[in-house]
Amino acid sequence: QVMKVKELRELSKEELTGRIDEARKSLVELRFQLAMRKLENPARIRTTKRELAQMLTIMTEKEAVKG
Repeated sequence: QVMKVKELRELSKEELTGRIDEARKSLVELRFQLAMRKLENPARIRTTKRELAQMLTIMTEKEAVKG
């Protein structure tokens, strides 16, 4: 599931938007599991947040190139 930054840069804007939405939903799920004491690996929250930040940065770069 984890993609390298190079792979993320090769995605289209639509695919990237879909991945960002997935990451946000996943983060909500992870936080809910954490609150319910059902999260087995709390580090997943950190890695998901990092991936989301990378994708948002790449999206911003794509916007800057177009505009």
